[in-house]
Amino acid sequence: MKRREFISLLGGAAAWPLAARAQQAALPVIGFLHQGWPEANAKFVAGFRKGLDEAGYVEGRNIAIEYRWAQGEMGRLPELAADLVRRKVSVITTPGSGAAALAAKAATATIPIVFMTGLDPLQVGLVPSLNRPGGNVTGVAGMNVELSAKQLGLLHELQPGTMPFAVFVSSASPQAESVIAELQTAALNLGRQIEILTVRSTRDINTAFMGAVQKRAGAVLITGDQLFTARIVQLATLAARHAMPAMYTLREFAEAGGLMSYGSNFAELYRLAGNYAGRVLKGEKPADLPIMQATIFEFVINLQTAEALGIEIPPTLLARADEVIE
Repeated sequence: MKRREFISLLGGAAAWPLAARAQQAALPVIGFLHQGWPEANAKFVAGFRKGLDEAGYVEGRNIAIEYRWAQGEMGRLPELAADLVRRKVSVITTPGSGAAALAAKAATATIPIVFMTGLDPLQVGLVPSLNRPGGNVTGVAGMNVELSAKQLGLLHELQPGTMPFAVFVSSASPQAESVIAELQTAALNLGRQIEILTVRSTRDINTAFMGAVQKRAGAVLITGDQLFTARIVQLATLAARHAMPAMYTLREFAEAGGLMSYGSNFAELYRLAGNYAGRVLKGEKPADLPIMQATIFEFVINLQTAEALGIEIPPTLLARADEVIE
């Protein structure tokens, strides 16, 4: 081989990784902003990727995803959102976290935002309309926070006596006050007393359970907030340790040993959010994409846990359950 040909071949080989990096850099980038932890949300992130795949996008092949996890430090969300804006991502997604959605909205009025939250997007100010959200924000509403009164009613059917119920509420939830007001009204209608236990961080969860025991609560209602959904195993374990019947929002709690859950399927909602993000990447405008709302809610009962607690589930509840874990 001639010296000139060899140098040309060597130069071309050196350029290959540069070309590959350039191709990688050219991929559209999705910013993924979440207030929780990656380990606790792995199942839900898989649902998000499934939705992207249905829209024709596969991570590492024709899109890149920049993940930003606040790991429970809510004060970091504005900083993480601003970082995604500086990186000029194509779209910011905030599945499973209303606080992250609000931080993203405050950070940019131009980059499309796709949220998935259990909060009411109208009440917390994410969008002015469900049908035509306008602006740069759209997404999926799980409405799980709105189910607290229904969950309290199910607990009342389980234990129709007069013992008070303890309710765990995250102080960081933008809808904390409205959830408490709704629960107090529901409790009044049921003739039950409730004890509101405010939880500021995951470090307060143990203390909250101790408070429920001290108040002689007959059961615990864990409201739908990312603070709690990030600690599924911990909450189910503590409820068992304190022999405390508990109602949760996600089916994953019942699967982990919690007594009962009632709420929308989060993995499915993440899938919908991923699909919406893919549609936005294809050119659809968030302003024209109506807010999707959960329409199917699952009631799951864990009979193994009921037996361990010495609780007999009323036949009326068993008949209404979508799934019974035996």
